[in-house]
Amino acid sequence: MNISKITCSAFLLSLGLLVGCTEKFLEEAPADQVTDANFYQTQQDAIQATNAAYSELTKEGQYNLAMWAFDIMADISVTGGDDGNDGIEYKQLEAFSIPSTNTVVNRLWGGSFIGVQRANLVLQKVPSIPNMDPVIQKRCLGEAQFLRAKYYFDLVRAYGDVPLFTAPPASPEAVNIPRTPAAEVYKQIEQDLKDAYENLQPSYSGTDLGRATKWAAAGLLAKVYITEGKKPEAAQWAREVITKSGKTMWDNYADNFKVTNENKNEKESLFEVQYVNGRNQYDRNNVGSSMNEFFGPRGANQTPGSGYGFNIPEPDFVNGYEAGDTRKAATIWVPGDVFPDGAKQSAKATGSPFGYNCKKWFVGKKPEVTNIWDSPLNVPVMRLAEVYLILAEAVGPTPEGLEAINKVRRRAFGLPINTPSAAHDLTAGTANFTDAVINERKYELAFEFDRWFDLKRTGKLIPVMTAQAAYLRTLGITQRGIPTEKNLVLPIPQSELDANPGLKQNPGY
Repeated sequence: MNISKITCSAFLLSLGLLVGCTEKFLEEAPADQVTDANFYQTQQDAIQATNAAYSELTKEGQYNLAMWAFDIMADISVTGGDDGNDGIEYKQLEAFSIPSTNTVVNRLWGGSFIGVQRANLVLQKVPSIPNMDPVIQKRCLGEAQFLRAKYYFDLVRAYGDVPLFTAPPASPEAVNIPRTPAAEVYKQIEQDLKDAYENLQPSYSGTDLGRATKWAAAGLLAKVYITEGKKPEAAQWAREVITKSGKTMWDNYADNFKVTNENKNEKESLFEVQYVNGRNQYDRNNVGSSMNEFFGPRGANQTPGSGYGFNIPEPDFVNGYEAGDTRKAATIWVPGDVFPDGAKQSAKATGSPFGYNCKKWFVGKKPEVTNIWDSPLNVPVMRLAEVYLILAEAVGPTPEGLEAINKVRRRAFGLPINTPSAAHDLTAGTANFTDAVINERKYELAFEFDRWFDLKRTGKLIPVMTAQAAYLRTLGITQRGIPTEKNLVLPIPQSELDANPGLKQNPGY
């Protein structure tokens, strides 16, 4: 990906909020000279403020910690890592014994709301900046609308009712508002994405490559609608992307997850979290992704820190791949797999008693590719393949729906996506077609952190995870808990309840 890799500094925005700029977009500005009183004066100010709204995506509150949990709480993976308290925040989630002080619970809430407020500042301030190029001004507003919708979509799916801010609070006291019903939050998300679709450009190039496009907004809107069970609307927006965006799927599934393809992240990708080579230090709020290190096989010396071995694929998930499915080799290390240095994946390792590890985010440890702890591999948030699966789920086993899911399946088996396959295509007689689509999502989007949300929205979370816990116990894996109704949402962070008397905890916590 080509966004300029320029170090940024933090700058002070209204209400004393210290905003860290995204490292890829911004130029330096002395933090002690930039305030709300003298900022938002120029077009460059508008661009910097917009870039700042992206930066939380790369950090612990999103894709460098919190989002990993949504496969660990599902039937994709278990925590892994070492014994004792190593990764205790994930072990609590895995066990469905989640205190309101859980680190992941706190980071997701806090990071998402920082992103929301940065987007709100753009929407409030940028319209009044004089002498802006109207194209850039419109783009900045669209990006802020898209990002606010993305952050709120994660919040409402994870916590249920959440405070809804559509403008920066006018005072410190104004931060303390009660939770807004989820239906109203979804209504705002829908409107933001429709507005973003109108304001955003269809594509970018050069240093702007990686910004949200109108197709990112359309794809995310389709996903929002399918989450709400609004199938006609989901189908409408999925078709918008498929027929008008010009997007195409990579011939090979694994090409979605190669650093060498990031300068082409507009091919199948609708939106990616942008990472770059890091700063040679352990910091999950840095410019690089930590998944190469954290998910790397533990002690195998294949990553700069020798691998931490978190997010271990569960045996029945691994065994659930159909024979010939190329996604397995792109997603999972299995015993006997050969590493870049010629060593092999072991049959058993600390945290991985069956010899499985997540491979999808593996980069290795070559200095030109990754520095200590950090990886430059982007994380796709929306891909064209997912849009096809949304369309299939929305319209069912109609010719349109069957062709949509079968394109994804053909690619999975290394076949041309437009050529029917008697061996692998689903047919109109496929039993439980919706279940088949959700299962296809499980393998297409594995370790892209959607599975818990899919199980929850389809009413499958409790029965699937209850059966999963029983199965794992037969293998001697006892840490998986059994969810109850309260686990359909996360607890509200205790620190937020202490600070805001208007908030109420979710039932059961």
